[in-house]
Amino acid sequence: KIMDTTSGINTPYYLYDLDLLRQTLDQARQAASLYGYHIHYAIKANHNPIVTGIINDYKFGVDCVSGNEVMEALHRGFPSEKIVYAGVGKSDDEIRQALENDIFCFNVESIEELQVIDEIASKMKRPARVALRVNPGVHAHTHKYITTGMDENKFGIHPSQLQEALDLSNNSKWLDFMGLHFHIGSQITSMQPFAELCLRVNQIWEEFDISSMNARILNLGGGLGVHYEDPENNPIPDFQSFFNVIAEKLKITDSVKVHFELGRSLVAQC
Repeated sequence: KIMDTTSGINTPYYLYDLDLLRQTLDQARQAASLYGYHIHYAIKANHNPIVTGIINDYKFGVDCVSGNEVMEALHRGFPSEKIVYAGVGKSDDEIRQALENDIFCFNVESIEELQVIDEIASKMKRPARVALRVNPGVHAHTHKYITTGMDENKFGIHPSQLQEALDLSNNSKWLDFMGLHFHIGSQITSMQPFAELCLRVNQIWEEFDISSMNARILNLGGGLGVHYEDPENNPIPDFQSFFNVIAEKLKITDSVKVHFELGRSLVAQC
């Protein structure tokens, strides 16, 4: 700790390696650009204004999981058309706030949430762009507390309810269906779960004929891990292998833009 001379109190001091941050962002952007992929920074990983300012310079979008994070992202200069809002338990006020600021997309976790967004959008007379988060039943092979893509996890719409959610989206005047969203967990250090996710996405996309519904995006979330055991010799995650696996296994139409929500992998080691 150090003494904050302006307040006269002890305060934690955080030191960031901004050169490493930029190197990491460079490699992530270069690897993603090979396939035209879009990266949103999961701002929950670190919202230090210097860090987020540099990330915004790279023209990444931002992934938020609360209304306050949406407002923080806007305050930090991220354009509203690059903000996605995910997370369970969105309040009515948070939904209104996001609609008022015309964010890019809501990642919707349940049919009930979809109904609430539809109702609020109707009252506000503002269209709500939505992507339906599907629970794919894919094991992330990471710690059980940060696994989010299995049947027993609370996140996302079960495939047995997906048709109902699609019908609600397509029959509503105020819901603008953008596509599907998936996220299977965090700190995933093997490429195998991501390969399995792509195969499952291919199945769901075909089974529910998503391409016929004017889907424009597929959001595959994040989860790429970092090397905690030997960070000095492994300072930057293998973004190239990560995006290569996605490109190799994913089989959907080229007109659909593929998005990712990376957090820890971009900032943890700096």
